Amino acid sequence: MHKLFLLLLVSTAVFFSFGCEEETQFEKDREAIRDHLEAINLEATATASGLYYNIIEPGGEVMPSINDIVEVRYRGELLDGTVFDETEGSQILRSPLGGLIRGWQLGLPLIGRGGRIELFIPSSLGYGNQQVGDIPANSVLYFNISLLDFE
Repeated sequence: MHKLFLLLLVSTAVFFSFGCEEETQFEKDREAIRDHLEAINLEATATASGLYYNIIEPGGEVMPSINDIVEVRYRGELLDGTVFDETEGSQILRSPLGGLIRGWQLGLPLIGRGGRIELFIPSSLGYGNQQVGDIPANSVLYFNISLLDFE
């Protein structure tokens, strides 16, 4: 019985330590986004998921769903202004919305065809604790996205 109690105690401590670590990163990201928005004097709407967004142009009345293929132009930056990806010139990204990062999956359905949105994406809705290309682990991402079309 004593061993079972000890195992339960250790398991609970490990569970809560992982939970606290995630929550800490979530709070760090939220604070970084708030500080950035204040520095650039921009108000954005926050969601419970931690995504912040600013609708520049709402676009049409019909919004894309997770099962749609979207066509977009975009610019992706880190909060320090470093551009890590963008469509250039007449280039268009065409992709299933469900195959994109969670921040896009939550943000793009907020606008319609022809709309434009700014997304401030916490790491948990981006690439998490993994480095992807030039994007460091636990990075907050900023995207300016124009939704050209979807089907």
